[in-house]
Amino acid sequence: MTEIAYETDLGAMLHSTVEDALESRVLQELEGKIDLLFTSPPFPLTSKKTYGNLEGQKYLDWLSGLAKRFETLLSPTGSMVIEIGNAWEPGAPVMQTWPMRALLGILDSTNLHLCQTFVCHNPARLPGPATWVNIQRIRVKDSYTNIWWMSPSQRPKADNRRVLTEYSPGMKRLLKTQTYNSGTRPSGHHINDTSFLTENKGSIPPNGLNIEEGDPYAVNFLEIANTSSRDNYEKYCKSSGLEVHPARMQAPLAEFFIRFLTEPGDLVFDPFAGSNTTGAKAEELGRRWIATEPEFDYVAGSVARFNNARDPVTKANTD
Repeated sequence: MTEIAYETDLGAMLHSTVEDALESRVLQELEGKIDLLFTSPPFPLTSKKTYGNLEGQKYLDWLSGLAKRFETLLSPTGSMVIEIGNAWEPGAPVMQTWPMRALLGILDSTNLHLCQTFVCHNPARLPGPATWVNIQRIRVKDSYTNIWWMSPSQRPKADNRRVLTEYSPGMKRLLKTQTYNSGTRPSGHHINDTSFLTENKGSIPPNGLNIEEGDPYAVNFLEIANTSSRDNYEKYCKSSGLEVHPARMQAPLAEFFIRFLTEPGDLVFDPFAGSNTTGAKAEELGRRWIATEPEFDYVAGSVARFNNARDPVTKANTD
């Protein structure tokens, strides 16, 4: 059953499993209209989480099947961006290949193109797997997730000028002096005097990554710490007796892709919304949005991210 839990001026939160939502009239009417499907589905973890996750072949079959349905929702120049973390063999210090196979399964079961892969590094993530990192000391901390950008088009809507960051002090000096260490690099690439001296009003991204000073490369490595444990969302959940979502999306990550791949007025969809960070960022940036989440506490708690939510569900009005 799919119900609208609350609405805002730009979007709606659906209390529903993604499977039920895909069968609902709400999403069926949006086929071919979604400009960005941005989500972080439950990861294929070997330890069960409260927000639900599958393992192994079941996970691959489930995600590939959903990807076929998601494809029908995308506009011709729309994008699907999925974040998936790593998985480890239970009881052994070796990694599973399910995340990589999940990407191949999605591509094999759809007509989507793989536009680019990204890495999201969280420097604040706790050391893990704990047994191999903290106790036996034979592995290092697993601190990144994989992000895959796909589209039915080889040239989907995208503009990296919307995600520029301020130039470093070193780059500002180079632009002012118009000098650069030109010449042939060890790789064989030849850099002329003006290759990196064009004023583009910012560099891409690097979102905290320490690159060599003065090199404004466009990179697909995003460094984003998830440390906002005492934000308004968590305070609202605790005061309302609601369970806090244990794996919340980093707001800057959602913002990066919403800015990069959509324009104001475009439609963003998160089928695994959790605490609805995606919807909140879409609203803040003037994009329309729709989201689905089956866990009642997560739906009710996500209201805290919006000042203009209409008729939100609460424990009080559902008891």
